[in-house]
Amino acid sequence: MIERRLFSPEHEAFRESFRRFIEREITPHHEAWEDQGFVDREVWRKAGAHGFLCMTLPEAYGGAGADKLYSVAQMEELARAGTTGIGFGLHSEIVAPYILHYGTEDQKARYLPRLASGEMVGAIAMSEPAAGSDLQGIRTTALRQPDGSYVLNGSKTFITNGWHADLVIVVAKTDPAAGAKGTSLFLVERGMAGFERGRRLKKLGLKAQDTSELFFHDVSLPAENLLGGAAYENRGFVCLMEQLPWERLQIAIGAVAAAEAAIEWTLAYVKERKAFGQPIGAFQNTRFKLAELATEVQVARVFVDRCCELILNDQLDTATASMAKYWCSDLQCKVMDECVQLFGGYGYMWEYPITRAYADARVQRIYGGTNEIMKELIARQLGLSGR
Repeated sequence: MIERRLFSPEHEAFRESFRRFIEREITPHHEAWEDQGFVDREVWRKAGAHGFLCMTLPEAYGGAGADKLYSVAQMEELARAGTTGIGFGLHSEIVAPYILHYGTEDQKARYLPRLASGEMVGAIAMSEPAAGSDLQGIRTTALRQPDGSYVLNGSKTFITNGWHADLVIVVAKTDPAAGAKGTSLFLVERGMAGFERGRRLKKLGLKAQDTSELFFHDVSLPAENLLGGAAYENRGFVCLMEQLPWERLQIAIGAVAAAEAAIEWTLAYVKERKAFGQPIGAFQNTRFKLAELATEVQVARVFVDRCCELILNDQLDTATASMAKYWCSDLQCKVMDECVQLFGGYGYMWEYPITRAYADARVQRIYGGTNEIMKELIARQLGLSGR
């Protein structure tokens, strides 16, 4: 296998430390969290106390000033452990960066240290019942009032960390007639009048991850809750487009790590499990199938590692990130399906990690923009358009 050269000894030491945290604070509880539909809030506080949240934030805002590879190592370890209920990645590497990159100094000082400590849990509300991958089609509005405040109305769905969230970045139309150019981002806090949570949604997989509906009915937002202040009114869509490549690469990172773990579990199983007097791994079909999967995952690993190098230098473009998201999530689902087949009937039993991984994988091709949308973005980069 090709040696990885992405990580320094410091990165690997951090990886080992976080792996121990998973083994101690997450894995023993994850099955119970799957049953209840959300992780305990205490794990967020413990992660913050250990410095495992918002590591890439500057020290002035409670972070460690770390590079993104520390977050990559964290994402890989969560994926390998099958601990998919933990929403640290979205909190630390999607929500916090929006505030860091676009927020006013007051917004940064108010929210970032509390996100880093685990005092606050963050979420971002893009998807709506009638607008999933089509961010231009959102209907939630935030209309400016004569006194400069905004009134927020609308609903969001499929919101990761939505149940626990103390702070939600809400995508809303401030100029409904302007299409994408009329979109802004707002900071909405738990407890604001008119902000309500709906159901915790029951899903095929990711059962321990709290995923909720959010409702906004005449929520009065002060002008200072517009992310970035007045200069960013109607610039929300631009901000989203700038941050989505990193979000999509995060999906690819988790996909490859989960696929690698699935192959490891399956290799161990087929070496021990016997049929017709010999290990399942001795059959040509098993050997060839795992050889194929290992090859494809190795190719994906090299590509994703290169994308990580690009993101470190702010060189990852939209089309390449879309390629990584689409290719790796498709491959993840393929690997899970083939590995379940090699487990036979046991591959259909929830007690086996491969079964959970199979269920968890399916959404990867949907969120962060469906893989069909990814192909559309790639085609546009090639100079092809359906319009």
